[in-house]
Amino acid sequence: MKSGLPDQKQNEIGRKVTDDDRERLRELYEEYFPKVYNYFRYRLRDAALGDELTARVFLKVVEHFSKYAAEKSSFSTWIFTIARNTLIDHYRAGGKQTPFLLENGDLVADAAADQETAILRAEEREILLAAVSRLKERERELIALKFAAGFTNVAIARLTGLSESHVGVIVYRALSRLREILADHL
Repeated sequence: MKSGLPDQKQNEIGRKVTDDDRERLRELYEEYFPKVYNYFRYRLRDAALGDELTARVFLKVVEHFSKYAAEKSSFSTWIFTIARNTLIDHYRAGGKQTPFLLENGDLVADAAADQETAILRAEEREILLAAVSRLKERERELIALKFAAGFTNVAIARLTGLSESHVGVIVYRALSRLREILADHL
């Protein structure tokens, strides 16, 4: 995937990263790419934009890896702070809030299932994410961190500055509201 940076800028970044850093970054990329990507997919309608923002996050990780301080925060907190700020920057730059819809590409993941089952699963996911789009912004953020990124309430609390109990209450209420929305839909 092309990052959109001039080759000279990419080369400068590459020279700043040591060989030890490269291996560690590769491991972190493999572990966190699906979580960051899923976070953006929960938050955005546009898969290409999700790809672009995920690429920006990992570019920032590489650019600032030498500044990461494990004693200040866990890596997951650090990278999701970057992801959240990247999303905020996107919205500030003129990005619009978009509804949550899955695209037909999600059917590929269900290739092992028969076509009818795959279509039904895709429709169920679309209904669920459309219901999520009706939640308040904070609720959507916490649902994305909890279920798309797989964070615990403790990790979400550290990332957002909320207390663990407050995170739990918001997630519980958001899930209750989702049940109501889905019950109205069925």
